[in-house]
Order: sequence, then C-alpha cells, then structure tokens
Amino acid sequence: MFTGLVQGTAEVFFIENKINLSTYVIQMPLNLLLGLEVGGSVACNGCCLTVISVESDKISFDVLTETLRLTNLSLLKVGEKVNVERAAKFSDEIGGHLISGHIMMTAIIIRIRSTCNIHQIWFEVQDFNQIKYIFYKGFIAIDGISLTVGKVRNKTFCVHLIPETLSRTTLGLKILGQKVNIEIDLNTKSIVDTLERFLLVRKNLKSSFSI
Repeated sequence: MFTGLVQGTAEVFFIENKINLSTYVIQMPLNLLLGLEVGGSVACNGCCLTVISVESDKISFDVLTETLRLTNLSLLKVGEKVNVERAAKFSDEIGGHLISGHIMMTAIIIRIRSTCNIHQIWFEVQDFNQIKYIFYKGFIAIDGISLTVGKVRNKTFCVHLIPETLSRTTLGLKILGQKVNIEIDLNTKSIVDTLERFLLVRKNLKSSFSI
C-alpha cells in the first residue's frame, strides 16, 4: 500500500523491451535508497512495481505487457521523470489516502490554467464507465499523487495544485495531450458498487411483485 504522498521524482535511466514485458531502470533519489532491497515495492507514477535489481542508485523493475497497456509507463522515454513513493509502513503518517498502486484507467490532460499561485488541470477519462467513481471533493490518485477532485463535468474533472505539489512531482512538467495514470479511491468504488447492486436488486424485486 501507498499513501499518495510522492517522495520524489526519479529519472528513467534505461528501458529494455522484451517478449511479454519490459525492464525499466530508474535512478532513485539517494534519500529513498535506505533499506530498499530486491522484492520491495515502489510506486512509479502510481504503479506498484517490484524491485528486481539494486545497483547503487539504479533500481530495476520488470513491467508486464498488461501493465504497459493500462498505464502511461509505455510512453516513457529515457531521461523523463516519474513520481516515486516507497511502500508505506505501519508507522508512517497517512497524509494523503491509502492507494493500492493498481492503476484503473488513464486520462488525458485537456486544459491547464495557472492564476495566483493556483494551478488547475482538467482531465478527460479514457473509460467513461469509471467517471461514476469521481466526485467533487473526493479522493483520486493521479500518477501516484493523492489529490482532491475540484470539479466534475460529464467525463472530465479537474484538480487544483499548490506550488509545493508542482515542485515535488511531475505534474508541473505536464503539457496538453499527455496521458496520466488514474487510481480511484477504493472506498468510494466499494460504496458506489454496493449502492448500484442494492438498487438493481430492489428494481428486480419490484418487477417480480408487479407480475
């Protein structure tokens, strides 16, 4: 599990495409290397990846084709940066919200506005069926960053970013048309799905009694 509080950014050092997977090597910030071992978990742009090699500050991961298909990792190039977060410990402060590192969909940046130290980014979701889980003031993880939804319109939504978030993550580098990873808040998803099932059962019961 992760908290959505990005601990830093890491540069993509090397990418090797193989059959059914690709190996990614990132240059990890020195302050995040302590205790990191093979088999450990690191969130890269919100994707939970398993460490397969640690060589100095170069950390390697194998990424399956399915993960590449569902996320923006397939679009990364050597020299670009990703948001990174080490797996949470029980003693850690949960300042964001609990996220699993399992990306549910992607979204495209369609508008960027900056005024008076507030940076607003609008996103269009790629899977319209998932917009029902995105609510005003609800939690959402974008490229692994725990954020609060500002507005929701049709299949688009926005977030408001402070300068600190822009300086600590890759969102300050984003441009129109770029794709980001989205993880819906699991509690919100459970509540919506449970309510939908309840309403469906109720509807079916009413139909049965009316026959």
